Amino acid sequence: EPFLKLTATGTMLRLSFLTLSVLTVAGLAQNANQPDPCERKHRVAEDVTYCDRYWECVARNPQLYDCPNGLVFVGRNRGIAEGCDYPWRGPYCEKKQLANPPIKTEHCDWLYGIFGHETSCTRYWTCWNGTATEQFCIGGLLYNEDTHSCDWPQNVRGCQKHPLCKDDPNANVPLGKSCERYWACQGGYPRLQRCPATLVFDKQTRRCVNPPTVDCDVPSTTPHPDVVEDERVRQGPIVSRPQRRRPAATPINEPVQDDAPFVSDNNLNPSQPRPLPALPQGGGFRQAPIPGAIPLN
Repeated sequence: EPFLKLTATGTMLRLSFLTLSVLTVAGLAQNANQPDPCERKHRVAEDVTYCDRYWECVARNPQLYDCPNGLVFVGRNRGIAEGCDYPWRGPYCEKKQLANPPIKTEHCDWLYGIFGHETSCTRYWTCWNGTATEQFCIGGLLYNEDTHSCDWPQNVRGCQKHPLCKDDPNANVPLGKSCERYWACQGGYPRLQRCPATLVFDKQTRRCVNPPTVDCDVPSTTPHPDVVEDERVRQGPIVSRPQRRRPAATPINEPVQDDAPFVSDNNLNPSQPRPLPALPQGGGFRQAPIPGAIPLN
């Protein structure tokens, strides 16, 4: 009797597996243009209708998989997770559509992706499985939501010129009573800079020079209290859970603060390649197959 029960159970499992196989094969047959992954060398095939799905040959049967939410299929052993990558990295969705709607979390429009900051032009979010990590553009660059890169200020929509740089978009501006730090305007956006060791900022020539100057003697290692207060006031209050940043009607009062090397010439060439923003990091994983999935024509 136990043997009969085991045999019956095994028969049911075989029937279930056979049903799933028939459904998946029927799905391929319904669309004559759909490649069979089991006939391919790498046992993987893109879905001809949806760019965020792909087929994989499992136990000699084609099975349909979804890419992680926000990613699209780009090919086996490619992309950032299980053959899937960001849709803006290539024409992967031309003449195709998305099968799955966005799943939103805090700061993330999709579970996976790179998104602009809600209030800052120099920051952005990298989202991995719905968890957002704040990133920064350095070197006077701003995050460009159109190109998904840290870009030159003049190329970024919605980030107007800063009041500190209204007179000259590429000028150096004194920072309060500080002798070592100053604002370096690049493309109309200020970047907090520090003069190299032993040099001081000359407010008349707007350059880092050897001391003494009219206002400064030997550089001090302790910041002046007025400088600390000036930086704190310029930063402004922290806003919690704002909406996604949109093009601003008025200039955004947000200085950039980083400790990048001193740039003696602010007239940088905007034709230089844009540095790509930091990409989210995480372990790859496999989405569960879609049982009995039939791709639509």
